Amino acid sequence: MIEFLQKITGAFGPAGEEKIVKDIIRSEIDNFCQDIREDKLGNMIVYQEGETDRDIMIAAHADEIGLMITHIDEDGFLRFTPVGGLRVKWIPQKSFIFSDGIVGTVGVEEEKKNDKKLKFADMYLDIGAENREKAEELVKIGDTAVYTRNFVEAGGKIIANSLDDRAGCALLVKLIQEMEDFPHNIHYVFTVQEEVGCRGAKTAAYDINPDAALAVDVTATGDTPGSKKREVSLGEGTAIKVMDRGSITDTRIKNLLTELAKENEIPYQYEVLEAGATDAHTIQLSRGGVPSGTVSIPCRYIHSPGEMIDMDDMNHSFELIKNFLQSKELAEITD
Repeated sequence: MIEFLQKITGAFGPAGEEKIVKDIIRSEIDNFCQDIREDKLGNMIVYQEGETDRDIMIAAHADEIGLMITHIDEDGFLRFTPVGGLRVKWIPQKSFIFSDGIVGTVGVEEEKKNDKKLKFADMYLDIGAENREKAEELVKIGDTAVYTRNFVEAGGKIIANSLDDRAGCALLVKLIQEMEDFPHNIHYVFTVQEEVGCRGAKTAAYDINPDAALAVDVTATGDTPGSKKREVSLGEGTAIKVMDRGSITDTRIKNLLTELAKENEIPYQYEVLEAGATDAHTIQLSRGGVPSGTVSIPCRYIHSPGEMIDMDDMNHSFELIKNFLQSKELAEITD
């Protein structure tokens, strides 16, 4: 899984431009399933038929945060706006890369460098262009860029950009490759545009009309010096979401995940996230409502170029999700 993580986190894929990511995923799963399609918004949906008529949707988003160019000044410097939850405090002096390999560094206006209330409007992207004309030969208005690629494996940890949510995508790929027993029909969905409002999950859920759903995403930890107190820690197991800003996990799904973790001796943590949301936010609201939950991978420094996960947590998340999808008790939730 580590090799695939390196490949997929190295792919360019801001919200709305997920094609490269989806192509990599497709190349990994083509030999394991026949039914792969994309809907009109761009979600990639992989279907595996089960023994019952129950339809279970499991979603991980393929997109990542980034920035979009809004203006090029006469000196060749680029102004930008965030695409998704880019954090002002983390991007000064960071480098970003465009789809064609052009790289730039984020600078801050001199008089604003010590401003405690720094805004995106105080920043610019420097691609080394001498003037507007030279810059326009390389970049145009509306082009997007993401953090330059970074991948380090050390001590069972992975440090990389876009582990949110390429880590979740990697788990779905592994499930597609390794699962053999299907009590229910499973719809694996690699969603688009999650970082700008869980848009892909909304349309996919309406299309599939699932009986139950599970989102797979990363979640923040509370185990670093001076961090906000949270119960989730790196290396302590998979996280079963109870609530975030966008959803409250269906009690039946939370209880089933908990029972499966205990029965299979899978380390787990309960997660209550006061900010942020996952694809479960829009899935649960589809049509007449969908019982939904989230399995989360603990992750430090989310939305930075150096996100960090623990491979033990990844493996425990995989085992819990696999047992969930194979559980016959899911039928009781969908009645």
